[in-house]
Amino acid sequence: QVQLVESGGGLVQAGGSLRLSCAASGSIFSINDMGWYRQAPGKQRELVAVITDYGSTNYADSVRGRFTISRDNAKNTVYLQMNRLKPEDTAVYYCKAAIRSAPGRRTYDYWGQGTQVTVSS
Repeated sequence: QVQLVESGGGLVQAGGSLRLSCAASGSIFSINDMGWYRQAPGKQRELVAVITDYGSTNYADSVRGRFTISRDNAKNTVYLQMNRLKPEDTAVYYCKAAIRSAPGRRTYDYWGQGTQVTVSS
């Protein structure tokens, strides 16, 4: 019943910017951490950025200073502003949210469908 829908991916030249959005919908009682992960061809999925329910953030070293994660709790949405993109940023980006669907339920991690980000040199 809970789903995360991503948008904002695309093709951009090196040095450009892109903004990803991920909106959670369905049976949602509360959302704790929300984050962005990415997976490049032939590589493991890695954490890009995470933001807690109270706004604390953390970033992978490779994106710190270039990417900014934010959230709008009223909209159950997390964003990833990506600036000064590099070809190495090319990957499928996935959002994740720790969601409690109802009182008394445990918190589960839910994943978005993934959105392709391609950075050309």
